[in-house]
Parts: sequence; C-alpha cells; structure tokens
Amino acid sequence: MSVTAAGPAFSVFRHRDFRTYQIARLCAVLAMQIESVAIGWQVYDMTGSALALGYTGLAQFVPFLTFCLLGGQAADRFDRRSILAICQGVMLLCSLALLSFSLGHITDVRFVYGVLILFGTARAFYAPAGSALTPHLVPKNELTRAVAVNSTTWQVATIAGPAVGGVLYGWAGPTGAYLGSAALCALTVVWILSLKVRTGRASSQPLSFGTLVAGLGFVRRQRMLLGSITLDLFAVLLGGAVALLPIYAKDVLHTGPWGLGLLRCAPAAGAALTAVAFAMKPLGGKAGWKMFAAVAIFGAATLVFGVSRSLPLSLLALAVAGAADMVSVVVRHTLELMATPDEMRGRVGAVNMMCIGASNELGEFRAGWLAEHVGAVPAVVAGAVGTLVVVVLWSWGFPELRKVDRLELTTAEPSPKPQTPEAPAAQAG
Repeated sequence: MSVTAAGPAFSVFRHRDFRTYQIARLCAVLAMQIESVAIGWQVYDMTGSALALGYTGLAQFVPFLTFCLLGGQAADRFDRRSILAICQGVMLLCSLALLSFSLGHITDVRFVYGVLILFGTARAFYAPAGSALTPHLVPKNELTRAVAVNSTTWQVATIAGPAVGGVLYGWAGPTGAYLGSAALCALTVVWILSLKVRTGRASSQPLSFGTLVAGLGFVRRQRMLLGSITLDLFAVLLGGAVALLPIYAKDVLHTGPWGLGLLRCAPAAGAALTAVAFAMKPLGGKAGWKMFAAVAIFGAATLVFGVSRSLPLSLLALAVAGAADMVSVVVRHTLELMATPDEMRGRVGAVNMMCIGASNELGEFRAGWLAEHVGAVPAVVAGAVGTLVVVVLWSWGFPELRKVDRLELTTAEPSPKPQTPEAPAAQAG
C-alpha cells in the first residue's frame, strides 16, 4: 500500500535503501565534522596563524569549485552509487593520510593542505551524485519528506560531530580524532556498497563542453530554479555571520569558548528541529511565498543577533535564523529534484552545490573583510539589511518563484536537446 506525502511521519524509512543511505550519510558527515575539528586545532597548534586556518578552507574550496561541473557530468553518465563509494574511499584515504602524519609527527602544514586538496576534489564528485541519488530511493510523492529527512541527518551530524571530535582530540590528540574519522569513512563505504539501487547511465548525450555546462543553461531557463538558487546564494553571501562568531563570543557577548560552542550549535539546532517538523508534516501550499518569508526571517533574525548584547537572545536569534534557512533549503532542494529530469540531475545539482559553496566561503570572506574595516557589529548588521533587500528584489524579479504552490506538483520541463561543441554559449549564457 502506498503512502502519500501526507502519510505518517518518517514513512520514508520503510524503504530499505533510503534507511541505508541515511546511515551512510550520518557516518560520512560525522567523519567530516570530526576531521574538520581536528584539522583546525592541529593546524593552529602547528602554525599559530589565523591565516593558516583560512587556507584550510581555501584548499578545499578551490578544487571543489574547479571540478564540481565535472562531478555533475559524471553523476549523469555513471552509476551514482558507484561514484559515492569511490569518492568515500578517497576520503578514507585522506583520513588515513592525516592519521599517518600525526603518528609520524609531521609538522609541515603543506602536507595537510595537500590532503585537503584531494578531499575537496573527491567532494566535488560526491556532492552532485549524492544529491541526484535521493529520487531513486523513494516514490516521487514522498520526495519532499525525503529531502527533510536528508537535512535532518545532516544537521544532527553537524551538531554531534564537532562535540565528538573535541572529545576524541582531548582524549588521544589528533591521532584519536583521525582514527575515529577513518573508521566512520570505512563504515560509510560499507553502507553505500550495501545499497541495492543501481541508477545506471542517466544521460546518453556525447561528452562535450556543451553537455558539461548544460546544467548552467538548464538553471538559467528554469526561472523558478534560477530564482531559488540565486536567492539563497546572495542571502547567505550577505547575511552569513558564522566567521564572526569568535569575535562576538569574546568581545561582544563577553563569554568563553563554551559560549562560542553554543553559538555554533544554535543555527544547526534550529535547522534540525525544522527539518524534523517537515519530515512529520510537509510544507503544503504557497511554497514560493513561504520561501521568501523564510529568507526574510533569516535576515531579520541575523539583524537581531547583530545588535544583541545578551547571550540567550543571541542564541535564540541564531536558532531562528537556522530554522528559517532550513525552510529555504527544503524548498530549493525539492524544486531542484522535482523540476529536473533524471538525466540532468547531476549537472543541475553541481550548479546548486557550487552556489552553496560560493555563498558560504565567500560569505565568510565578506564578513571578515568588512569586520576588519568597520567592526564586527556593523558588518553583521549591514549584511542582514542586505539580505532583506535581496528578498524584496527577488520577490519582484522572480514572479515564477512566488507562484510555486505545492512542491509535489512541480514537474520537469522536457530535457534539453544535445548540443554541439560549437554552441555552448547559447546554452550556458
């Protein structure tokens, strides 16, 4: 008997492959978070340089941006389960390499950057394949709920991972953290290989520059996708305040490292609760308007955080911002999966992942650069106001997105025709 989108909470877990994939995702994100905490502490211990910490993010972002379109192409031409397994195997090798550096007492930070470049490259292929796999695991009418569960898994691991990484690092130094990360990566490979789904080759178009950038052209033509992706891009680029949380914890809220930990957990906690709510009860009608309202709430909550001098109020504001951002995530990702034909999902997912990476990384740079010149509080307030301006402009400029009603009824347009190598510009614009 089928279960509709309005069926029992977490009904998607009755699908064996979906359950297995969630376990794999949980292990993978936990491994990534544990490794991130260990790398941050170890690099700072080795260098004492904040700039060196900045390079750890850059070492991952540059290869991710460089290879993400190729990752989307691969996800549409090869079995997505196999891509995930291979990429997770590479991430396991990265954890083992970091473990060997720790055991060998290697203190040259360039070795760590080299591993992070390899990790960022693997992530460029892993992310589009993982995004495109979800529709193969549940019926179409349960996709919104599946996206919410995906987000819940991510947020739970994001909350728990840094804490586990800190405990492991405190117990056995970087060796213990990297050993735990490697073990979780190995478990992820096992769970992915146990998936029974085989996606096969989704796209039969010949390899060319035109097919490589076809995802960009598809997003440009699908106005509601273009609007949702760019709305998130500029809202987070302007409104993101994560990079300035250490400054707020120490100089604005006058708390210690424990307060910084609470500030970092608050957005993820709000997002996790919202994702659970969506898993229990889908968003319903007027999804486009609800997305715009959520991004406006994100900007307003960031503004409250920016001017707050109270730790409880700041935590509440960040939790509300995280919850509102999760509404945007669920709408955007469901639109992407529902409005994109299967043979294009890898490449369209790659475009979305590139925008997410750009908004997060460049948003941190924007916040840090502006705070250096005008101070942390004005930088956050200005970014929050900018986010609210973006909401007004996008609600006027993308009426197609405003008109989106129920996500379950969103359909894909016909697949784009194969392009010749001589005519990619008209497609990618």
